[in-house]
Amino acid sequence: MSPRARRRTLIVGGVAGGMSAATRLRRLDESREIVVLERGDHVSFANCGLPYHVGGVIEDRDDLVLQTPESLAARFALDVRTGHEVVSVDRDRRVVTVRDRHTGRLLEEEYDELVLATGASPLRPPIPGVELAHALRDLVDMDAIIARLDGPDQPTSAVIVGAGFIGLELAENLAHRGLSVTVVELADHVLPPLDVEMAAVVQSHLQLFGVRVLTGTAAAAFEADAVVLAGGERIPAGLVVLAAGVVPESALARAAGLELSERGGVVVDERQRTSDPHIYAVGDVAVKRDAVSGEGVLVPLAQTANRHGRLVADAILGRPVSARPALGTAVVGVFGLTVAAVGWNERRLREAGRPHRVIHTHPQHHAGYYPGAEQMALKLLVDPDTDEILGAQGVGRAGVDKRIDVIATAMRGGLRASELADLELTYAPQYGSAKDPVAMLGMVADNLAAGLTRTVQWHEVDAEVARGATVVDVRTPEEYAAGALPGAVNLPVDDLRERHGELSGRLLVYCAAGQRGHVAARLLTQLGHADVVNLDGGYRTWQPPVDLLAASGREDSTLR
Repeated sequence: MSPRARRRTLIVGGVAGGMSAATRLRRLDESREIVVLERGDHVSFANCGLPYHVGGVIEDRDDLVLQTPESLAARFALDVRTGHEVVSVDRDRRVVTVRDRHTGRLLEEEYDELVLATGASPLRPPIPGVELAHALRDLVDMDAIIARLDGPDQPTSAVIVGAGFIGLELAENLAHRGLSVTVVELADHVLPPLDVEMAAVVQSHLQLFGVRVLTGTAAAAFEADAVVLAGGERIPAGLVVLAAGVVPESALARAAGLELSERGGVVVDERQRTSDPHIYAVGDVAVKRDAVSGEGVLVPLAQTANRHGRLVADAILGRPVSARPALGTAVVGVFGLTVAAVGWNERRLREAGRPHRVIHTHPQHHAGYYPGAEQMALKLLVDPDTDEILGAQGVGRAGVDKRIDVIATAMRGGLRASELADLELTYAPQYGSAKDPVAMLGMVADNLAAGLTRTVQWHEVDAEVARGATVVDVRTPEEYAAGALPGAVNLPVDDLRERHGELSGRLLVYCAAGQRGHVAARLLTQLGHADVVNLDGGYRTWQPPVDLLAASGREDSTLR
């Protein structure tokens, strides 16, 4: 490579990770030549906002375009070239070959450092007619969907293949536009990052708003006006959108001989450096280190891409930086419902053979006596030996994102589950509770760790009954009459001291959400009943409410 007066960094890809790297690099080094090569026609756009422009929530398309090549040149002196596709990398010469997609001309560009921020592309399974299906990854995809919706033959029905975050955001926005929407998901429930009992609330909520949800099924073929399922059912579809996941755009890295993971991600070290010391990778194309297992994992999230884009600029300039493990914190809104998660879910822990303890709670998002309190469902996953927080999930109309963010911060800081009880969080009746829902999770974790209570899970009830356990409903007679576990006897918690003699053997107690059950289990144990377990999360976990807003009753946080 010929000597140059200035060091030269080439960045392939100009959205989240690539543009974060470019702008950070400029802020740290005014003398460097920085060239961004973007295959598409836009850079630095808000791809997380695309579904909401489709639905008309974000009215102005220009609001999604955060920067342009011109604005980036003016503020950061960046050489940003859209419509320029890097087709090969010569690692020995440190040269890339670039195709100008406007003219077809090939040219070579030298680099001192090369940053791959090529992102990920929508998964397109080899299904007959797949070319008829839309995707939603960039502004071009969005424009194509809107053109179909606003065209002369406007569709009245839509099928979305995939019930992940993007799929459900699209379902909501297409329903807002008046389309009849069907969501098809191969997994056995919507939002596979959640566990089934948490996802059940989301699925019921979708159905309340008229979205048809088909789980455990696959699309077998796409036709001009329908989707054919594997079982033979034909669903009318004037619009079909694939939202079944993404795959790393790593063809360029593969051709260059860089090390890739089994799933096609570019392997990087803690400084985002690839197997070539002069080439870095960030964003959806790069492998991250998982915070729970320490293993390589693909995490296609914008916040992670931005964070690592900033980090790689520091690494190029020799600053002492190291990428932190990825927690995979994510959130989505579905017809007014907030769904958030961090870390691992229970299914993943089981598949990995990782010991874990499960905690469900159903608190109000602020003080129950203050008007407008909304119920949420929270789930915490804990290592039973170390008390390490392994993951958490939340579903509710308000306050869920706040609680999952707090737990994500606690995980990053290395707090144990029991230590959540000691967090000092803001409190006023309209914002929270004197015992915040996160602190309550910590109190439950502490009780379990100390052996003060034992719990069983919603899916273990049948096995408990088969072993001869007596199921005791400690709620009020009115609650019992409205719905109860099969075969349960009703003995309200306030009557247990006088009537506990009616009970014997192994006892499985439960209430609405677990708190009165905990009181009952402690009381019965101290009254001489040696074998008592509490149903974790109570009746609301065993049979999630169709609508969280309709769920009645409030458990007293002093009971912990």
